[in-house]
Amino acid sequence: MKRIASIQDISCLGRCSLTVALPVISAMGVECAIVPTAVLSAHTAFPGFVSRDLTDQLPAIAAHWQQQNVHFDALYTGYIASVPQVQQVLDFFDAVKSPDTLLIVDPAMADHGKLYAGFGDDFPAAMARVVARADVALPNITEACLLTGTPYREDVDEGFARTLLQRVAALGVKQVVLTGVSFAPDRLGAMGYDSRTGTYFTAQGRRVPASFHGTGDIFAATVTGGLMRGMTLEQSSALAVEFVLACIDATACDPHAGWYGVEFEKALPLLCRRVQELAKSE
Repeated sequence: MKRIASIQDISCLGRCSLTVALPVISAMGVECAIVPTAVLSAHTAFPGFVSRDLTDQLPAIAAHWQQQNVHFDALYTGYIASVPQVQQVLDFFDAVKSPDTLLIVDPAMADHGKLYAGFGDDFPAAMARVVARADVALPNITEACLLTGTPYREDVDEGFARTLLQRVAALGVKQVVLTGVSFAPDRLGAMGYDSRTGTYFTAQGRRVPASFHGTGDIFAATVTGGLMRGMTLEQSSALAVEFVLACIDATACDPHAGWYGVEFEKALPLLCRRVQELAKSE
């Protein structure tokens, strides 16, 4: 069984970050160790949330894991709590990464043209240092713009998407998947780019006219699980688009779900079936 470590926050209330990454990756038949970067009383869409930064714990965790000689097939980062914590995450990579460890970075810091609450204007440059180390980066449109100093815009055609992908890759990333991409009014999904081959792919699904918190975390977790199960990045992204849409469909009848997070638990059987189908074909 493949083993990964997910480095991101725990939001005690609301479906996002480790609260969704751990069950999704586990359902895909991959062991998921966790490195909490912060503990939040609730995710950042809740007004008045409180947060405890765990930056000082990362070196101790890394040191202990080094003593155990544990091997990780991938390190997958999400929400990083602060600029000072960025260096600790980079040091964590150096401490526990093996030559064959895949680095997957979801630069979870912004959406809809704005940084998340609590981040200053200096944070994107700090996050770019983490993204530069990635084998695979998974930014949304806002994050890709902030990482590369590109003016944000709502309308994204294929040319602009390719430009963003190339600019993120220029930070040093081997493969990039841009999420929240739409090239037709009724379609929404992702577009990927491999800087080593100069090739692109798209993974699109039906657009649902609503916005749900935490879908980016579900997408990133599913891509990570798919890569660990031997899928290509294109296959993993297509599965992630399918699963996120299934999660949204399972949630659509709940008028309060948009800010709380999608009811991904209802869609986990679909994910398990897809993984079982993959195993049978191997």
